[in-house]
Amino acid sequence: MLVKIAGAILVATALLAAASADAQVVDLSTIKCKDFVELPKETVNAVTMWLDGYFTDEEDPAVVDLDKMRGKAEKLGAFCAANPKMSLMTAAENAMAK
Repeated sequence: MLVKIAGAILVATALLAAASADAQVVDLSTIKCKDFVELPKETVNAVTMWLDGYFTDEEDPAVVDLDKMRGKAEKLGAFCAANPKMSLMTAAENAMAK
């Protein structure tokens, strides 16, 4: 539970830091890989951070490893580039889940 709360706080912080004058909403239940790779870099980073929190087990320590995050983002980007019609959530499960 603590990990989920910490992840939510991190995502909220990342989203606020990356927010521009125009608000942006990303519906992860409908987005496809093609759409994900075309998002602005700041949005990709925020979504990747959220996905990492989503796929983090409750028993894992509440730690953000930016090097691991970068590697997961690259892996997800490559997976999505190879599977542009796949839903982002399915791709993330394949590329990021343990």
